[in-house]
Amino acid sequence: HVQLVESGGGSVQAGGSLRLSCAASGYTYSSYSMGWFRQAPGKEREGVAALDSGGRTNYANGVKGRFTISRDNAKNTLHLQLNTLQTEDAAMYYCAKAAFGGSSYNSWGQGTQVTVS
Repeated sequence: HVQLVESGGGSVQAGGSLRLSCAASGYTYSSYSMGWFRQAPGKEREGVAALDSGGRTNYANGVKGRFTISRDNAKNTLHLQLNTLQTEDAAMYYCAKAAFGGSSYNSWGQGTQVTVS
């Protein structure tokens, strides 16, 4: 079955950087689009970045130029590089696997916490 396991979260000062990783298993990783989402306390979950199987990326407006999504198909791993972190970036970050065709996301990891002070 599909498993997504995030890691790399932590506590940093504003202006700092983190690199999140998501280890995927249980499916043909390279064939599916992947995404990163986040949810802060009291707020709705929001999409942060997406990367399709062809390498095309899409970013939320608030993270463009600061965050970079990438994938290593040989290691079945998704990454999110977070640079110039701001206090409003603090949230639980989740990776997700899209359904075939990419119209929605149907599998989610447990999340990794990012704290910015």
